[in-house]
Amino acid sequence: MTVRTGSEYLKGLDDKRSVWLGDREVSPLNEPSFSGSLRGLAGYFDWQHQYADDCVTVDPETGEAMSASLLVPKSRGDLAIRHRCFERLARYSVGMMGRTPDYVNVTLAGYVGRSDVLSSSGDPEPARRLKRFYREVVSGDLALTHCIVQPAIDRSVDELSGMNADLALRVVRRTDTGVIVRGAKVLATLGPFADEMFVYPSAPLPPHADPACALMFSIPVGTKGLVQICRDHYGVGTEEDRPFSSRFDEQDTFVIFDDVEIPYERLFIDGDIAAYNGLIRSGWLSNIAQQTNLRAAVKLEFAYDLGCQMAETMNAVKRPEVAHALGELLEYARLTRASIDAGEALAREWGNGTWFMDDAAIRATRAMLPIWMVRANEILINLGSHNLLATPSLSAFRNPKLAALVEQYMPGAGGRSAQDRARIFRTAWDFVGSGLGSRNALYERFYLGSSFRAMSTDHMQVQMAKASSNEGPVNEFLKSVAR
Repeated sequence: MTVRTGSEYLKGLDDKRSVWLGDREVSPLNEPSFSGSLRGLAGYFDWQHQYADDCVTVDPETGEAMSASLLVPKSRGDLAIRHRCFERLARYSVGMMGRTPDYVNVTLAGYVGRSDVLSSSGDPEPARRLKRFYREVVSGDLALTHCIVQPAIDRSVDELSGMNADLALRVVRRTDTGVIVRGAKVLATLGPFADEMFVYPSAPLPPHADPACALMFSIPVGTKGLVQICRDHYGVGTEEDRPFSSRFDEQDTFVIFDDVEIPYERLFIDGDIAAYNGLIRSGWLSNIAQQTNLRAAVKLEFAYDLGCQMAETMNAVKRPEVAHALGELLEYARLTRASIDAGEALAREWGNGTWFMDDAAIRATRAMLPIWMVRANEILINLGSHNLLATPSLSAFRNPKLAALVEQYMPGAGGRSAQDRARIFRTAWDFVGSGLGSRNALYERFYLGSSFRAMSTDHMQVQMAKASSNEGPVNEFLKSVAR
């Protein structure tokens, strides 16, 4: 079986990984505060089996079952298979989990599809290594996380200059069996709960970059010298009171590579800056956006429906300002769906026989989603106001004395019970205001880079493409006037 169940996934975490929570080195399997997150992630793997028609496909190489999120897309039909998989997996957490294993799976599959870039120097071995690793992931249905950003502490210079250079991950020496790397990376979401730590290009390296920093590799999370430092954990509460926090805190870690040996077999880029910069430009965004935009669409659609439920509970659906706010949420969800439709309709072969979506519409949503997601939270907070705070625990309804008072003084409008009202507003609070909800709002701002960076980069790329000519709607119009 190449698609794991939840229990099989949990067994894979029984190793000697170094994970720090506060001042304690903890075992994720045995840390009480992580129990809800592990239950949620085990549920993700079981969800694949529950919806196998959408989440599981046939491995083209072996004919066995495999996660559809690992399919290397070679046709429009393959993109349709992946669409069903990503949509179904997003619905497990209604998009609240941003780094479920299918995210890095789709990244790996895309890089395998464009592994020709790794061989551009004439050496076929890096591409062979990546493909062999891919087969390990497929056969084991491994859960991968990534850490791909250098810890640029000094923002007055680039990430490889000044004091930042001392912190950046790099090769410090070599052995007969691999390279020794030292440095740090951020941010490994899912880090304590993954099987593999995958390091790969996230942005082109600057011209002066030290080739020792041009690295792409993957190692087991339990590898000696790999240290993860967790933020506070937000996995709290019961499912009825905290439907998201109780199961879906993926945890984020700062990753330190304290002289970690990377076997050559797991080293896919080793100082080749051309391959490093070329890989990120070979369709990466067009590949992953199928998963990221579907997750975003599912989340925004949930936010819209949640807002409607909140308005109905307050009998506020006919208020013009409420209708306006809900309509705004609706349009964000529709525009995100439209970007997926456009990208898939115009999908094409991007090289090496690999198919990805067209990138025009998804570049626009990449820039806008950080704004829309934060605005969605703001709308729900404004809509709920004090109701998000004046909401009893659902356990209150199991106490006869307290339940009578709550039913009398805290009912919903329009005939809704106090318990229905409590369930809606507790869900909304966990979505936007709890520790996890607040973390997710910050996370969405920088999910694929900031909106500022995306808009600036897209503008400059368009202008560079136009630099060789004066063509454009303004000059075209002025020429017509001149005639």
